[in-house]
Amino acid sequence: MEKKFKWIGFDADDTLWENEPYFREAERCFCELLKEYGSEEELVRSLLDTEIGNIEYYGYGIKGFILSLIETGLKVSDGELPQSVVNKLIDLGKELLCKPVVLLDGVEEVLISLVNAGYRLIVVTKGDLLDQQRKLQKSGLEKYFHHIEIVSEKNEDNYRKLLGHLDVDPKDFLMVGNSLKSDVMPVLGIGAYAVHVPFHTTWIHEHVDNVDQIHHYWEIEKIAEIHKILDV
Repeated sequence: MEKKFKWIGFDADDTLWENEPYFREAERCFCELLKEYGSEEELVRSLLDTEIGNIEYYGYGIKGFILSLIETGLKVSDGELPQSVVNKLIDLGKELLCKPVVLLDGVEEVLISLVNAGYRLIVVTKGDLLDQQRKLQKSGLEKYFHHIEIVSEKNEDNYRKLLGHLDVDPKDFLMVGNSLKSDVMPVLGIGAYAVHVPFHTTWIHEHVDNVDQIHHYWEIEKIAEIHKILDV
């Protein structure tokens, strides 16, 4: 396909740096702390239901995750969760906020090559504002981006508003990310382009059924392979 874009958007978590494995590790700790109240499968299912139900109140991110841990613990224990366990769940969340930012292989090299080739780069990520800002600062990648957008949800309306704000025609925009649901489908829906870079761990809420029905996007195994699509 002929190159038609000038702007490239990047998801952050699990596209630029590792994120989801930290949450899976926290889930395992949660299940260990609450093992007397159910099996790991039961506890994870209850936590997921709570998280999804709370998105409309807390959005995405670690702070909402912490509240969902506590709420789930209280629910499965019928309100009898010891204060000591509540404290440990809060500490678990604080540990998540202090995790190092580990860049995925080849990320910085790719950003440098794209900037040098004249592309304008932006970050489009969802989650807690302070946490995402912290990770971007710790990553050392901010200097490569023309614009950083932290949204409450990645949907067609928000992508359309972002491109409108930047005065970017959708046909000139390419989005790169690990989530078909957040980084590919809504972008294709507004007439832009997308590259899917699957990550080995993906939150189940981001899974998409009927993947075969999604067309007109590229999929690469790792971000360094973006040169197969772009003239860099």
